[in-house]
Amino acid sequence: MISMRQHAISIAAIFIALAIGVVLGSGLLSSGLVSGLRDDKSDLENEIGALQETNNQLGEQLNAADSFDDAVSGRVVRDALADRSVVVITTPDADPGDVDGIENAIGASGAAVTGRVSLTDSFVSAASGDDLRTRLTNVVPAGIQLRTGAVDQGSMAGDLLGSVLLLNPETAQPQSSPEELALALETLRSGGFIAYDNGAVAPAQLAVLVTGGSSSEDGNRGAIVARFAGGLDGRGAGTVLAGRTAAAEGNGPIAVVRADAALSAGVSTVDNVDRVAGRVTTSLALQEQLDGAAGRYGTGPNATAVTVGAPAL
Repeated sequence: MISMRQHAISIAAIFIALAIGVVLGSGLLSSGLVSGLRDDKSDLENEIGALQETNNQLGEQLNAADSFDDAVSGRVVRDALADRSVVVITTPDADPGDVDGIENAIGASGAAVTGRVSLTDSFVSAASGDDLRTRLTNVVPAGIQLRTGAVDQGSMAGDLLGSVLLLNPETAQPQSSPEELALALETLRSGGFIAYDNGAVAPAQLAVLVTGGSSSEDGNRGAIVARFAGGLDGRGAGTVLAGRTAAAEGNGPIAVVRADAALSAGVSTVDNVDRVAGRVTTSLALQEQLDGAAGRYGTGPNATAVTVGAPAL
């Protein structure tokens, strides 16, 4: 007969055996798990390395394409805007390098830049709408009647500034006097809505509105800029809204224009001005505007072609 002591020793032996088995098993499992994780890490590192190499190759190809575009751009745009004039307007998020690049392309096309006007954050903020509209209605040039449908701040501002910054599309003559131009600009500058250099702005036939590459959390901002471009276009021989790809996404200004049939029928859009190709396209789009046509160019959402004259996407 098994005594209680023997029974206790047997139970203890069983538990000791189980413990030894668990320890040995967990060691083997841990070793296998670590080995598998190491293999996974190595595979991921190889994939990352391959992707990085591909990315570097694509970057080199893109830089080579930019170098080629830069080398031939002068010949592409030569005389496209001969004896024409362009005023450049920028939004607060416009990249200075993009603006300079566009002005260089305009100059290479034979046109004269008559000035640069910078819109401020207050100009594109819905919170400042009432103040902006009040100032605009107080500086309407004699003989100019603002369009009855231009009641929102973007459309009204484009309509008013278009009447002083752009030449009559039929006669190529100023639509306001120098004094009225100076009054309109100074009134808006004193209110913190625009910035410009004194004596450095004159009316032009065409307008380029350069925006940035950010899609603002303020959903109204993109719409304000888009409608401002539409208001400008209605007063001169043509307007091009140019920016980066993100401006064609979400509620960005280029996206708003492209989504609005009336706006896109008049305003041309270019969504890749951070590349040489986009700056060249901006000049070609201005030329197309003189012929009464408009297009959606670039590589972003809802672009219809890479550049003017290229096959549809």
